[in-house]
Amino acid sequence: MVQESTTVARPYAEAVFARAEETSRLDLWSDQLALLAAIVEAPELQAVLDNPQLSAAQVAELVLDVASDGFDSEGRNLVRLLAGNGRLEVAAEIRALYERLKQERQGHIQVEVRSAYALKAAERKALEKVLARNLRREVEIHAEKDPSLIGGVLIRAGDLVIDGSVRGQLQNLANELSI
Repeated sequence: MVQESTTVARPYAEAVFARAEETSRLDLWSDQLALLAAIVEAPELQAVLDNPQLSAAQVAELVLDVASDGFDSEGRNLVRLLAGNGRLEVAAEIRALYERLKQERQGHIQVEVRSAYALKAAERKALEKVLARNLRREVEIHAEKDPSLIGGVLIRAGDLVIDGSVRGQLQNLANELSI
């Protein structure tokens, strides 16, 4: 489902980002997308938003009423478009993709590092330095311990994946041996 929601959300995120860049309103759109994602994901609204008896226009107006003055005219149009296309459920993914595009444009990148053991401060700093040099961007590392990797690290930076884990190496060996 995650891959499918990313596929659905990507064109919306790219269109919003292009418009935000064109109008020099990157931060405003960040705020609007965060608000939309929070509203759509609010547990107390889930049953109402998923109610098949409500029309798309009614759902859009409900979201806009909850947001009060949180959206400008283009933000309100986006809410109506997403509701009309039955795509409000991907609002959080649209936001995540938009933020990734914004960070890339600003020369930043968030890197997810999963390691079998917790990274020490020196290891984290060295990894950050190497990644910043190779990716030619300012790097922000989000580290997570994952004992299932057995050893090594798994690094995700945008679409780039570097699997230096023991589990990954064992999987590659199994694939080569056709096991």
